Amino acid sequence: GGVTKFYPGGETMPIYDAAMKYAEKGTPLVIFAGKEYGTGSSRDWAAKGTTLLGVRAVIAESFERIHRSNLIGMGVLPLQFPAGMSADSLGLQGDEVFTIRGITAFNEGRTPAEVDVEAVAADGRTVEFTARVRVDTPGEADYFRHGGILQYVLRSLV
Repeated sequence: GGVTKFYPGGETMPIYDAAMKYAEKGTPLVIFAGKEYGTGSSRDWAAKGTTLLGVRAVIAESFERIHRSNLIGMGVLPLQFPAGMSADSLGLQGDEVFTIRGITAFNEGRTPAEVDVEAVAADGRTVEFTARVRVDTPGEADYFRHGGILQYVLRSLV
């Protein structure tokens, strides 16, 4: 539904309210998703909403093709769990603090095939895995490198 838990503390509240509290703290967000993330969405509007909530990465089992591309166009990094893995199989619960290593390659003009993800839970438990970067074309890499298609176009005009 439209609720989530806000950490620290685990208070249940509407997703929008939690996102605004995280934004006030300067905390970027990560979404865990299942298979075919984005299927049935209103396409580009769904990616805009994700961005406006402060989401910087989506880690999914798989993506609907156009939604994945729309996420990149909004500056959100689509990452894919290794085959056979999911948030559930890794024991991820949503209270973790994530570090994604390897995305600085975009700043160097490279597109990494994979990144290392480390999740540290509130109880100190650590989960590590390698995620596949789903930036599939050079054009998508340029859009992501600039923070999205709008920023890319504006910088091209200047």
